[in-house]
Amino acid sequence: MGSNQGDPEANIEEALHRLEHYGSDLRLDAQSPLYRTEPQDVRDQPWFVNSVVRFKVGSDIWAPEGLLSALQAVEAKMGRVRDVPRGPRIIDLDLLLFGDVVMQGEYLTLPHPRMMRRAFVLVPLRDIAPGLLLPGGVSIDQALAGLSFGLDGRNISQKQGGQPL
Repeated sequence: MGSNQGDPEANIEEALHRLEHYGSDLRLDAQSPLYRTEPQDVRDQPWFVNSVVRFKVGSDIWAPEGLLSALQAVEAKMGRVRDVPRGPRIIDLDLLLFGDVVMQGEYLTLPHPRMMRRAFVLVPLRDIAPGLLLPGGVSIDQALAGLSFGLDGRNISQKQGGQPL
């Protein structure tokens, strides 16, 4: 979850509230602390507030594509505009993982294709799932060791594009 427009903390809380009330069998299970993070790709924009959350979902009701549709519906209801790719946004809700599902398609790729290059994803992910193994059996700490980033309290900075060292 990320936001860098308006009141980013309130935007994240609103998105969480909307998701918790989106439908049956979708429950918030864990949330990382909020981090203030340096923008990637489009650098000339305000810093983001980011968090990673884990939901418990009923697999008989929710498929990965359905959960992504719910995330995008919440973004739209909150006024998300996609006119500047990777630019400023009121809310950004990405689906990083869906259990151990691996898939690649036009609509959705899992695990998220850029998560291994993003300290602003990996640091808060480590907060809620420290023992999680990422694609290829890599630990979160191993993935972070390959990135050039700085962590100062709850501030995460990272070199342009988040490319591994």
